[in-house]
Amino acid sequence: MNLHEDLKTDTRVFMPGTVEKDINNFNVFHVKHNNDERFNCKPFNRKALYKISLLKGKTKLYYADKTIEFDCALLFSNPNIPYSWEHLESDQTAYFCVFTEDFFNPFMNNFKEYPVFRPGSVPLYHLDPEQFDSFKDIFDQMLHEITLEFNYKYDTLRTLVLQLIFKALKLEPAAYQQYKDSNGSQRIVSIFLELLERQFPIESTMQRMELKHPTEFANQLSIHVNHLNHVMKSVTEKTTSQVISERIMQEARSLLQHTNWNISEIAWSLGFEDLSHFINFFKKNQQLTPKIYRKNII
Repeated sequence: MNLHEDLKTDTRVFMPGTVEKDINNFNVFHVKHNNDERFNCKPFNRKALYKISLLKGKTKLYYADKTIEFDCALLFSNPNIPYSWEHLESDQTAYFCVFTEDFFNPFMNNFKEYPVFRPGSVPLYHLDPEQFDSFKDIFDQMLHEITLEFNYKYDTLRTLVLQLIFKALKLEPAAYQQYKDSNGSQRIVSIFLELLERQFPIESTMQRMELKHPTEFANQLSIHVNHLNHVMKSVTEKTTSQVISERIMQEARSLLQHTNWNISEIAWSLGFEDLSHFINFFKKNQQLTPKIYRKNII
């Protein structure tokens, strides 16, 4: 079962004053299995979703080049850090709440600054049975609240999400061990490529690459940029910058061929602040300017 489904739209009619956009910016789920149909989690690929997961049952979490095994834990996920998990036993209970950045804007613009969502940490908290029950109570309140026709229910839900965050911040985050079940360098490269590829295809002039430089990718992976460069070279025989440049060029050629966007729009979407930098970059890699390339393929 893939739990990373779209946020389902609640179609009930609400009283005047309800912030209707919140209907599409928050949801909460409860899943319980006690058979062999385990709901393993594939790498998280929804671009704009934050997620808080309460998990019970023997589970292995894969996070960058790290792995953690646990029986009961709380996990925080942000849309820039890919992860996955697998359940090791069939008896599983899980609660999830998912929300977009817009869910807290403009009420609270700095929620991403809490340590549970910042890159560089392992956002997993081991729980004992009493702690699990206390977090479960909050999720149960969410599940009840979201069914109500109450004008301020999403304000209540925002408060409950913050309760989860603040309770977690009082706990000690889980220690991790280096991933030993497969090649750690291969995993870093795989997740780097997923982070890179997640930014494509670019489908609108309003869409823009957010990660473009090796240091930015290293920060997302919680590793030093020198380590990222080393493993990229050892696994792909290419530098990190070379891999990024090749993917940007692939997208640039596609946009020049298949859209009528002007070259400035394409440059901006690909993360270039200055048009001349994009033209020089393209010419260096294609031996043609973007304008001549587009003219030749039409």
